[in-house]
Order: sequence, then C-alpha cells, then structure tokens
Amino acid sequence: MQYLSILRQYWGYNDFRGIQRQVIESIAAGRDTLCLMPTGGGKSITFQVPALALKGVCIVFTPLIALMKDQVEALRHRGIKAAYINSHMSKDEVLTILDNSIFGAYKFLYISPERLSSEIFVNKLRRMKVCFITVDEAHCICQWGYDFRPSFLHIADIRDIFPQSAILALTATATPEVACDIQQKLRFRGDNVLQMSFMRKNLAYIVRREDSILDGVLHALETVPGSCIIYTRSRQKCYELWELLNELGETVTYYHAGLEGLQKNERQERWLRGEVRIMVATNAFGMGIDKPDVRLVLHADIPDSIEEYFQEAGRAGRDGEKSYAILLTDGSERKRISRRLAQKFPKIDYVRDAYELLCCFLNVAVGDGMLVTREFNINSFCRIYGYHYATFVCALDLLDKAGYIEYHDEEDASSRMHINVTRPELFRVLDSSGKRLILSVLRHYGGIFIDYVFIDEDFLSQDTGLSADEIYQILLRLSQRHLISFIPRKHLPRITFRCRRVDKEKVCLPSLVYQDRRTHYEQRVKAMLQYAQEDINYCRSRMLLHYFGEKTDQNCGICDVCTHRKEQIQFPDAYVALRLHILGQLQQRPLNPYDLDLTGFNPDIVEYVIDRMRADGEISFDGPLLKLSPKVGS
Repeated sequence: MQYLSILRQYWGYNDFRGIQRQVIESIAAGRDTLCLMPTGGGKSITFQVPALALKGVCIVFTPLIALMKDQVEALRHRGIKAAYINSHMSKDEVLTILDNSIFGAYKFLYISPERLSSEIFVNKLRRMKVCFITVDEAHCICQWGYDFRPSFLHIADIRDIFPQSAILALTATATPEVACDIQQKLRFRGDNVLQMSFMRKNLAYIVRREDSILDGVLHALETVPGSCIIYTRSRQKCYELWELLNELGETVTYYHAGLEGLQKNERQERWLRGEVRIMVATNAFGMGIDKPDVRLVLHADIPDSIEEYFQEAGRAGRDGEKSYAILLTDGSERKRISRRLAQKFPKIDYVRDAYELLCCFLNVAVGDGMLVTREFNINSFCRIYGYHYATFVCALDLLDKAGYIEYHDEEDASSRMHINVTRPELFRVLDSSGKRLILSVLRHYGGIFIDYVFIDEDFLSQDTGLSADEIYQILLRLSQRHLISFIPRKHLPRITFRCRRVDKEKVCLPSLVYQDRRTHYEQRVKAMLQYAQEDINYCRSRMLLHYFGEKTDQNCGICDVCTHRKEQIQFPDAYVALRLHILGQLQQRPLNPYDLDLTGFNPDIVEYVIDRMRADGEISFDGPLLKLSPKVGS
C-alpha cells in the first residue's frame, strides 16, 4: 500500500497500470530488473515511485539532455527534489549538485553515461547513499542494436562502486536477443525480464501504396482528423513537406536536429498546445514528448528498423482513443534502403580519408590530440573537402564507435553572458520584466560581473515566468546597448579525440563495430521491408508483436489487413449495401454521423464501414460533418 499511496499523493492516479507494480516490487526487493514497456506505458513511474519509498538517491542514466530536463522539471513540479548534470554546466555548478547529492538534497540525480569517465565525478559518487540505479533507453548498450551508444558500456562499472545496489533497465524496444545482451552488459545477478504486452488495441497499423507520397499524406490528413506527426528521413524533405502543407493552408510546423534550441522549444510548445495540428519531423522529434491525443502518426519514408517504427508509431493514441499509424510506400523502398546501407557503412578507405582530413581541419598532428576537444563546423568541412554531409556523419559515427573520437552533435551549447556595467547602472534602464530576469540571473549565477558565465534560458524561464523568446529579446536589447555581453547558444558539434592521432593506414574498424553491425542492420531492414509489403495476409499488429518475441493468436481487428479480411469474409453483402446507402445520403448534403438514416442495418458494423470508407478515401470529416471526398462527389 505504501507504493500506491505515493502514486496517489504525487501523481494523482488511483492505481498502477500494466506491469508497473510488478517492476516496482522487483526493484524495491533489490533484484536487477529489465522492464520492457511500450512507448507511453508509464516507464518513469516504475523507478520514481520505489525511489521515493527507499532511502538514498536514485541515479538515473539517460542519453538525452532534453529528456533529463523534462523529467527533472516534472518531478520538481510535483514537489520532488531532483537535479541533473550535463556537459553545458560549469565545473562549480556540477560540484555543487554532487555535494548536495552527498548530503541528501536530491531524491533523483539524472546524468549521462559519459560522466563515469570523470574521476572527480566517480569520487563524489562513492560518497553518496544510493538506493538503486536506473538505466533509461537501455537498448543503447547493445553494440549491434539500432541505437548503440558506446558510453553505455561503462555503466556496468558502477557495479564496482555499489555492488549491493540493484539496476533497473528500461526500454520500449528490445528483441529477445537484445534483452539478453542488455542483462549481460549490465552484469545482472540473475535473469529477470518483466515485459508488458506490446499490443496497442486502439492503434490501427496501416500500409498504403501511393504513386505520389504527397497525395498519400494529403489523403491521410483528410481522412483522420486531429493532432498529427509526419516523420521524414531528411531535414531537406522535412522542410519541403512543411512548405507544401503550409501553402495548402494546413496549420503545420517542422522540427529537426539542426534547429536552434529556442526554435525547437517554440515549435514543440505550439504543437503541444494544439496551436498547430501537424508536426513534420525527423526522428530527432518525439523522445520524452507526452501528448496523449495524437490521432495520426504518418511515415512519409520507411524507417530503418521495426524498433524505430514501433517507437515512433507508438506516439499515437496514448489516451486510449482510436488512432492510426500509417506507413506510405511508393514501391522504391528497396532502392532507397540499398543507398542508405552504402551511406551508413561507407568503405574503410573513405573512413580513413575522413579521419585524416578531420585531423588536418582541426589542426591535430600525428601523435597529438589525446583528450583534446574542438568545436567542429561540419558544414564548412563538407563544403571545403566536397563530402556528402550524411555519409560523412556516418563515418564520424564509425570512428566514434571504434574509439578514435567522440562526436557530440545532439545538444545545443549553452548561452554565455557577462554584465559590463555596475548593478545600479543596469537596473536604472530595466523595465519590470528585465528586472525580474536580471534578479534571477544574479541569484543563480556568480561571477557574472567578472567574466562570462553559462546560463540556461529554460531554467530562467521556469524561474521568472517569462518565455524563452522574451528572455532572448531582453538580453539581445541589453547587449545592443553594450550593458551586457551576450553570446546566444548555438548548434555546433564538438569532436573529442579519445587517443593520439595515428596515420590513416593504421585506422581499423573491428568486426563488432563494422561487419557485425552491418549484418544486424541488414536483418533489421529486411524485417522492416517485410512489414511494409502491402499485399500480405497477416495481421500487422501480430507481425510487430512477433518481432519483439511476443506470441499471440489474436488478430488486432483494426489494421488494414484485418479490416480488409472482415470486408471479404464476415459481411461482404452487408458492407456493400451499407456503403451504398451512406454514399446515397451524402450525395444530398454533408451529415453528422448520428444523423445518418441507418434503419434496418446491423449497428455492429456501422463504425467499421465508416472507418473503412474514410480509409479508402471515399468520405472524410469536415468538422463534425461527414462529406463525400471530391473524387467520389465529382
């Protein structure tokens, strides 16, 4: 009952969902636990609740700074003490948080796995009272998995520091093979996998063949009302699709990793608030996003793997209402996948040449560079040397995984600020918003009158109630008047050399880094192409479940394969009759579905027939009214 009272007190839920209670009881009993739970299943509850019931701080490893910030802010909002450490913080800030953790100021400490390479951090960690360790996105530890991060391999070293502390590993995407690898890499003291069914009874999986992907997008948007995410493979296609939809009058925005932090936040918030219906995005969008009423996730490009597709599609329908995951194909997937394979695994000579030119570009001589970090303008590099951006990034990724470099590209560098005048001089020119902001800055950042300090606009926004854009504009105006010096945060990758530079002929990619990963990549792609076939006779939901090792004889009943089978087998005559009856009424005028005259028809098939007609593009919603689609009405 203790866990249930914590759940009610801090989250307001009456009871646990799925396997949450089992996972909580397992980790609280000190057992290493791997929790497999689909996107939206409530993974954070499984470690946050037991940590509140136990003594000591819960160390949470997570690969994404944005995810750290979101979860810490959510915990603080509930009155729970939590903190995070990231690479943008000053040394003093990091030490303060670590010292406070030693003295029990926080119940949760979020960190990236890279922190374990810091001797100072490890020494501080040894002095903390830790209740247990949580590893989020645990599939990142699998070296041939779809999202491997080398730094995750060092997490098991924490076993030597806290041999008695249990480890809770969490992931939404793991095949049986990956689940075994996770437990082995984290040195589990015994096999212990708790898995929630990956079945999403409210989510209809659909594959549609379209000669024009744009036509398929427009058809899907007209057929399924409500909030939508459209995933594309490239930043360029993301922008182009946004531009086309915007010109057609849709409320739409776009999101990719190349945007500035303020742009990302502003666009994400507008979509979350429902000010825009459609988010066109690359796979950089969605991690940690909790919008329950997404009705449609549309893939305009085929993903590289079932894992990636399942996670992205799973962002639809988290509120339990019927939703759709539609994958569009045009028949050229195999050619595109073949090009993607060559891009993702370039030849070894290409990688060696890229390494040599990278060292020259960053002025690192042979025999030098050990643990040197440099900002890296990748666009300038590619322009100078004539490299294709995407292929070169894949070469950097291989060099990273082989241990030559560490490539940081997922985060935005923090803004920096220095006050040039005295406090009285500054406050004489400030309005009320400016005073509120500067007071917050002075409370939280020391030494700002002496030198530049890193600031966090998101934290200042939370502290002052000002939006991130308002903060940016205030600081920009003060900078233009030379009252402060302000360097806005920017998106600029960094390269850290993990070892001294070697001659390019000595660069080698071990089988585990190159050949093994290429083989597993080809296997994942093959599974994705099999799923994307339009003319199959196997429930799509069952195909996904089978991939993740979940056996079931139950068809979902709502995917395109199941609905087509119903139409052909269960009630073909009734379907045809009701379809013609509805079309006849809508020829007169648009109608609310409740106003259709359905006298004499089986009420059990009405919803199915309307859904099928919408999926086939015969009818669509115009607000609350059903109407004929133009191609039918003409």
